[in-house]
Amino acid sequence: MEQWFLTNKKADFKGIGERFHIDQVTARIIRNRDIIEDADIRKFLSGTVEDCYDPLSMKDMDLLTDILCVKIAENAAIRVIGDYDIDGVMSSYILVTALRRCGANVSVQIPDRMKDGYGLNRNLIDEAEQAGVDTILTCDNGIAAIEEIAYAKQFGMTVLVTDHHEIPYTEINGVREYLTSEADAIVNPHQKECPYPYKELCGAAVAWKMVCVLYQKLGIPEKESLDFLENVAFATVGDVMELTDENRILVREGLKRIHHTKNVGMRALIAQCGLEPEEIEVYHFGFVIGPCINASGRLDTAKRALSLLLETDEKKAVQTANELVVLNAERKDMTAEGVENARKICEEEGYSKDKVIVLYLPEVHESIAGIIAGRIREAYYRPVFVLTKSEEGVKGSGRSIEGYSMYEEMCKCSELFTRFGGHPMAAGLSMNESDVDVFRKRINELAELPEEDLIPKVKIDVPMPMDYVTKDLVREFSLLQPFGKGNPKPVFADRNVRISRMWTVGKTRKIWKMTLITQSGRPVPGIYFGDPDQFMDDISNRFGADELDASMHGRSNAITLSIVYFPKINSYRGEESLQFEIQYYQ
Repeated sequence: MEQWFLTNKKADFKGIGERFHIDQVTARIIRNRDIIEDADIRKFLSGTVEDCYDPLSMKDMDLLTDILCVKIAENAAIRVIGDYDIDGVMSSYILVTALRRCGANVSVQIPDRMKDGYGLNRNLIDEAEQAGVDTILTCDNGIAAIEEIAYAKQFGMTVLVTDHHEIPYTEINGVREYLTSEADAIVNPHQKECPYPYKELCGAAVAWKMVCVLYQKLGIPEKESLDFLENVAFATVGDVMELTDENRILVREGLKRIHHTKNVGMRALIAQCGLEPEEIEVYHFGFVIGPCINASGRLDTAKRALSLLLETDEKKAVQTANELVVLNAERKDMTAEGVENARKICEEEGYSKDKVIVLYLPEVHESIAGIIAGRIREAYYRPVFVLTKSEEGVKGSGRSIEGYSMYEEMCKCSELFTRFGGHPMAAGLSMNESDVDVFRKRINELAELPEEDLIPKVKIDVPMPMDYVTKDLVREFSLLQPFGKGNPKPVFADRNVRISRMWTVGKTRKIWKMTLITQSGRPVPGIYFGDPDQFMDDISNRFGADELDASMHGRSNAITLSIVYFPKINSYRGEESLQFEIQYYQ
């Protein structure tokens, strides 16, 4: 059962509402996101690209772009090396397209998940050396490739790093020592000496910032660099970055541009997903189009997704886009089977009681380990690592919960890994099979997670009777978009809500629709997308089977709930009506 908390931050909501012409409820939500000063509120509500931070304030940005300008002038062979996820693909597309525009002699390579593993590695360096590459430019990777970069330098290569991952370090007796790289220039806002004010950019955003500076130095119009904002937005959402501050602007501006995208491959993929460019929202990046891009890197090669973005022939684009959609369907089936197996092992072995769940699933395709870890995390609300068998031992992915920095905890037992990296909320690793049980024991011994941190928390923005909600207020909530990590969709709570009638809908009868009665006695439509069987059991156990039966037949009943909800506007045959989506109930 979730714990409900009211976010109760203080401010002059009436004054904010008057100054910015918004409802006090909207003002309260903004304050709940820790947006306090008027300048920050304005930026939150209506910030534009002009409000983004100066890319030259990033450490080594000037140096890195100066080196690139020289290499372009010398016609030196430059190779972009990206990664196989959405962020890596979008970063690679941005850099290779921009460098071609600059007249560079550029090629691009994305590591094979199975053969190469994550990021820069010796295979790719040997391949580059044999191809006569002078300069390696990484994107969405490279910060942790200390040994690999040293290896590339032995060939006399110039190595330039653009990345956004945490800086690797060792910790001895509580003292951190950050590892240093032999790269010629590193652009990564997480560097300790980097004064860039916003640290939450994805790899594609860092790459785009570099392109902005490079274009400026080479006299290419700034307007051309803005064409990449749709890719930056896609990557920001796909890599589950914080939708705060600058990221919020980048995603909002990127969405505007993808609604009119000129990219042949992007248009083809959108169409193959049964959508129109004008209707793309954050949800589609994360759950419809994005998984198709990721599927190529998981089950085939991310080069296919990159080739789609670089494609100019419409027929070829449609064919490639269709292949990605088919791959994603295959990935869904594999994931469903893997999740079912993972939950079974969790229960049978008692791992669900561990503070940190470590599952070894040798038969699972390593490319979907992270997805399975995410699903198990949702089921048990604990940090989860899913490990699979690979040619070189064991590989795995982790997904975390708030309050548990996965990367930092892994640093405390780094001797168990042959390779690892990541963020507070997600990580990847490689290790020897013999160390799996040792890792499970050690990571749990290290976990300083009190029991209250293992209970899901629901943060309610405003206790708001449904009677207060109007269509105009719901429309105003669009000012708060895009929603996502760091800027969640606002939720509201109401007590003593009666259910006069409820019924199931949908092909599989998995959705509950209902008529709710507000405190003033007004009937309003409600909907619940959670576990339908659990909902029925909860109602029956609490109020009795007779009351449940009465509600399902529209008869008078005693069912009264407290609900956490989000209001929406439904359009049907030209008519608009309010609908209340129930998120949680008690």
